[in-house]
Parts: sequence; C-alpha cells; structure tokens
Amino acid sequence: MKTYLAIDLGGSFMKYALVTEEGTMPLKEKIKSPASVDDLVETVGQLCEKLSPVHAVAVSSPGAVTEEGIIKGSSALPYLHGPNIKNLLQERAQLPVYIENDANCAAYAEVWKGAGTQVGNMLSIVIGTGIGGAIIKDGVLHRGNNLHGGEFGYMLLNTDHPGFNQTWSGLASTQALVRRFANAKHRDPADYTGEDVFRLADEHDQEAAAAVEQFYYYVAAGIYNLQYMYDPELITIGGGVSAREDLIAKVNEQLDRIMEALPLGKIKPSIAAFKFRQHSNLLGAVYHAIREQGEH
Repeated sequence: MKTYLAIDLGGSFMKYALVTEEGTMPLKEKIKSPASVDDLVETVGQLCEKLSPVHAVAVSSPGAVTEEGIIKGSSALPYLHGPNIKNLLQERAQLPVYIENDANCAAYAEVWKGAGTQVGNMLSIVIGTGIGGAIIKDGVLHRGNNLHGGEFGYMLLNTDHPGFNQTWSGLASTQALVRRFANAKHRDPADYTGEDVFRLADEHDQEAAAAVEQFYYYVAAGIYNLQYMYDPELITIGGGVSAREDLIAKVNEQLDRIMEALPLGKIKPSIAAFKFRQHSNLLGAVYHAIREQGEH
C-alpha cells in the first residue's frame, strides 16, 4: 500500500502525517512552522528520509497555487510566495510533490472520505480569521480563471453605499465575532479569542450571546446567498468553529429565520460540518495528489 507524506502549512505550525492511499493516517505530528524557505525545504527533506518509504509528498498551502507550483497571494508565511516551492521540494526530497490550496484540500477531504462522498456538486466554507472555501463541480475542484474560485469571504453583504461596504469575512469570520463582542464590552479585541466569546456565551454573558447570535445569522445569510448562486447539493462548514457540536443546529435556526422573512426563497441549504476537522487539509492534500497521479 502506498504511503504519502502530507504537509499542512500554517502560520504558526506545520502539521505533517503519513497517509495511506486508503485514507488512513497512522502518524500525525505538529511542529513549529519553518522560518524560511530553506528551512521548509530541509525540514520536508529530512521528514522524507526519516519516514521512508514515502510514495510522494502532498502539501496543503495557503495562497493560490499554480499548476507549476508557484504560490501566489499572501499569507502568514511570506517566503512561500515567489519561489517555485514544488520544484524546490522535489529537488530536495527526490520524490513527486503535489501542492494545493488549503481550503481546496479541506473540500477534497470531504469529497474523498467525508460528508461529500455521495454528492457531485458541493461548496465548502472554512471560517477562521477570514472566510475561504472551495467549489466542487461534478466531483472536481473549480479553481476559477484567477485561481480565486471559492473565495466566498470577498462577497459583499452590506452595501449601503460606497465606503460602507462590508464583506462576508468582515461580518461572519471569528475575527468579526471577536471585534463585535469587544466593542460591546468597550475592550480591545486583542484581549479575546473566538473560543473566549463562545465560552462566555455558553456562560450566559449577554454581550457574548448577542455577538454569537449575530455571527450565526451572518454565516447563515452568506450560505443562503451561496445556495442561490450555485444551487449545490451540500454546503460543508469547517474551520475552528466546526468543533462546536451545536454549529449546524444554530446555523439552521438562522436559515429558518431568513427563509421565514423571505417567503420567495423555498430551497433551504443542506449543510454539514467537516468530518475530519483539523486533519482535513492533510487528508485532502493526499487525495489531490492521488487524483493528479491519475490513480482515482
């Protein structure tokens, strides 16, 4: 059975795992993210040697990844954007390397082994400090003309007039949740995390409860829009917030409110949380590699 080295590049940590072609994960670890591109290349090379035999390296990365292996855009790891990361890793590891955008990897994990196994058309949303996502059409990623397919966070939800436009990320990310709560408390947003606000809401803090309710409303409003733009069979939700057991029920409550107020809208989105949560990117990166090799 073939085994892949999966890498998930994050701003603070780099996760890695051995993932079999059947989707099992016999090893998974987390280390501090490499500080430079040279450090990254050497770290991945050493992992390949240590964990040999490895069939190929599958990487989940922030940014827009070109077919050649150049990662465009910006992220918390600026050194990723510019050099051909794929070529550098292949040269050091002496193995095939496959790189895909992290939100796309998360969607592929659901298509391969998660909530999306039985659907052809699906949208995936990743909610964090911003909102990203992916579009699956007939089981395949739709990357878009500028590699920005699925960047749902750029959607405008409030557009009263120029200068007051508000994106979905600006309203429904965990960063927006924290900012809304901190403003209500007349505190610095840096004093809180999204987890803090959810915990305080569970403890019946009124401002936290109001901020969380608004958060769910804005999440639902964006999902309602996406349903009518694309009409998918399923919309999956990931990111740190997907760890909450009540996520789907709360978003569904807000979808019901929206649809009651808009009786013309008859199609309620079907939603589900990511099955693999924090390991989605690792698993999806390997599924991407398998597809690129024409083995699925």
